[in-house]
Amino acid sequence: MILRSSILATLLFVLAASVGAQEEVRTIEFHSPAVERMMKYNIVLPTSYDSSQERYPVLYLLHGLTSNYVAWSRMGAAFYAGLVDDLIIVMPDVGNSWYVNWDENGEGQRNNWEDHIIVDVIGHVDANFRTIARREGRAINGLSMGGYGGLTLGLRHADQFVSIGSTSGALSYARTAARRMRGEIQPRAGRPTQQLTPEQQAAREASRARREASRMRPNPSIGIGGFSSQAERSPTGRAFLTPESADAYDPFELILDVPRDELPHIYLDSGTEDNLINVAREFAQVLFEHDIPFDFMQMPGGHNGAYWVQSLGHIVSIQYEVIRRALGERPASRR
Repeated sequence: MILRSSILATLLFVLAASVGAQEEVRTIEFHSPAVERMMKYNIVLPTSYDSSQERYPVLYLLHGLTSNYVAWSRMGAAFYAGLVDDLIIVMPDVGNSWYVNWDENGEGQRNNWEDHIIVDVIGHVDANFRTIARREGRAINGLSMGGYGGLTLGLRHADQFVSIGSTSGALSYARTAARRMRGEIQPRAGRPTQQLTPEQQAAREASRARREASRMRPNPSIGIGGFSSQAERSPTGRAFLTPESADAYDPFELILDVPRDELPHIYLDSGTEDNLINVAREFAQVLFEHDIPFDFMQMPGGHNGAYWVQSLGHIVSIQYEVIRRALGERPASRR
């Protein structure tokens, strides 16, 4: 099964590369007032875009922790966009921010990353490309940290998206923060103190120095001034100052706050060898208990690119169909 999964992932990478030559990935740079800096996003347009006057729906794909706006492009976004060929895919960047507006900012930063996506990125895309700029023409999904972002932003702005989703999502991020502040779970324990030989101490210090140097080293593939190293991309301050502010970004809380008739379509998936599958199943159980419709998929795979390359095909096909049905372009159910 592992061999078969690896072969399929390799084939998808090859296919993505071949179609990517036809489906161009464009990089857009713009100023984001929400974070007071120049930012970038990648976008894939249909092959007919430049020769038509049509408007197209948009799927937003959110990256994971320590990743960036180029990640989904490398996993075949252009390939899957080419299969339907009337869908715009947008891949924004938020650094290591968890897609929230931070309660406390340090070092003169402005870390309103929820507003960066919902106001600035979507606003820029709708203003500069021929999108179907309404709920029925817009979906959002993401992986890991981005899976948390896809559900959280989608539920906090249910009027903006017809479909929301999470792939390998770290869905307990805000819930864990709230429980820790309420004293329901213990703070993370530090490593126990142990006696080290001078050689061991020197090796530890050298390892720490290498990690810090790596954090400070800019990633040339990102190419955003002042925002290309992991140190620059990690906000200073605190995301949540109170349990209540964390609750406001907790999808387990949000799903029960949105009126049933206003909920977007919900998509979840995770690899069976991914530790985060347990929280995905827990969220699915909440949906079951409250009779909320959703799509759930699990298949062999871990928390890695080989799984996400395969998952992307399911994301695009399912959310694309939801969009087209919402736009009235699919057969209605028989009554």
